[in-house]
Amino acid sequence: MGHGGNVLEELVTDHREVEEIFGRMETMTRGQELRDLVDEVTIELVRHSVAEEEHLYPAVREHVDGGDRLADKEIADHGRVEKLLKQLEKTDADDPQMGPLLLQLMDEVTAHIQDEENNLFPMLRQACSSEVLDELGDKIRRAKAMAPTRPHPSAPDTPPANKLLAPGAGLVDRARDFVTGRGRS
Repeated sequence: MGHGGNVLEELVTDHREVEEIFGRMETMTRGQELRDLVDEVTIELVRHSVAEEEHLYPAVREHVDGGDRLADKEIADHGRVEKLLKQLEKTDADDPQMGPLLLQLMDEVTAHIQDEENNLFPMLRQACSSEVLDELGDKIRRAKAMAPTRPHPSAPDTPPANKLLAPGAGLVDRARDFVTGRGRS
């Protein structure tokens, strides 16, 4: 969950972890192992998205030319992914819809990752000092530790409301996960 390094290193490491989970999912078609992987990728994607919305995108708005437009696009990407995650949360691993939903999720997330790494991250690297990037990395790690672990598509995705509500939702989600054993695979 927390890897160390500046914000870009932290987020790229998250991206590689999600891609690795996707690779494991591609070899499965049904069953509890697939359900566990869906839960695992959901937890990672929700934590990652919440942290980006709380800290990365406000920094993009502040430091990058045209940052408002870029941040709005990335937040819209997150919204589509979060709706897919909510659908997957309700879908049994043996349901015939699981495969198509997973493919759609993988396509959306892969396109988002490529866009961030090829466009957004280089712009942020150029616009910010190494100190700012390091500080953002620390903020991202703290946010991921407190973030929800389940999709909440109707929750606010911009400050200040998201920064106020996410820790409470995260606490409830982690309590539910503890009771059900979700995410312990």
